[in-house]
Amino acid sequence: MCEDQKLKEWAGQVSRRDFTVLTAGAAVAACSPGDIAQGEVKDQSRDGGFSDLAQGDVVIETRAGAMDAFFVHPAQGAFPGVIFWPDIAGLREAKRNMARRLARHGFSVLVVNPYYRDVSGERFADFAAFIDADGFARVSSWRDRLTADAIGSDARMAAGWLDSQASVDTDRALGTQGYCMGGPFAVWSAAALPDRIGAAASFHGGGLVREDDPLSPHRTLDRAEAAFLIAVARDDDDKDPVAKRRFAEAAEQAGRQAVVRVYEGDHGWTVPDSPAYVVPPAEQAFGDLLALYEANL
Repeated sequence: MCEDQKLKEWAGQVSRRDFTVLTAGAAVAACSPGDIAQGEVKDQSRDGGFSDLAQGDVVIETRAGAMDAFFVHPAQGAFPGVIFWPDIAGLREAKRNMARRLARHGFSVLVVNPYYRDVSGERFADFAAFIDADGFARVSSWRDRLTADAIGSDARMAAGWLDSQASVDTDRALGTQGYCMGGPFAVWSAAALPDRIGAAASFHGGGLVREDDPLSPHRTLDRAEAAFLIAVARDDDDKDPVAKRRFAEAAEQAGRQAVVRVYEGDHGWTVPDSPAYVVPPAEQAFGDLLALYEANL
């Protein structure tokens, strides 16, 4: 899971210059000409068929305040909507680029700012900035407010907003995906919207199995109707090898379809501005996400 010790390890291993080389050297499959190329890998086999995108910042009114977000979709037509939960470093260009790439495959993607209750907009330009700013300490109090109930409420408001957009096909189910701390958010979202969310994916999600918490994500599966992809980092699995089995057992007991898989990447391996980013398993995870959505949305 994303923890202070992991960030300290990264800070000791990767310098700001290394981060700059990492992000600048990655070509951007998700970006059209003129877009800023930061932190995405070009893979011609998975670029998607929609080259013309519409995108922009939006604000969604919730019971807790104004939730700011980034919305991107193919410029013409209506497509399945996706609620995208960022990792601990929040809304930033790497996440926008990941959303753009998904949109090119025919999805209308809403990347929310999970910290909107406390701060708006982009707080960290990339993971290097997050580490430089002692980000774990800075976001700790913001993150504490993101309970199962809070995320469920946010997911309902996000889904309602998506369903009001002409670019979202309301005859098709919504998807949701989350990274790091966003992994549990995807599961909680599915539980909060069983009649609307058809697929949920967690990538190196932390805290999916919390034995002392009655609202642990794995204990909410009986409320959902979604199919799940639980993509586990190998180092997270090394630290807690029982968690994947407990989640799979809970899914089976709830009658939910769930693929729980350990990938050949450490925590953060799917995120292009993360020190742990590794292309082959990241591409595998992206392909598995597309398969999940294509089968269930």
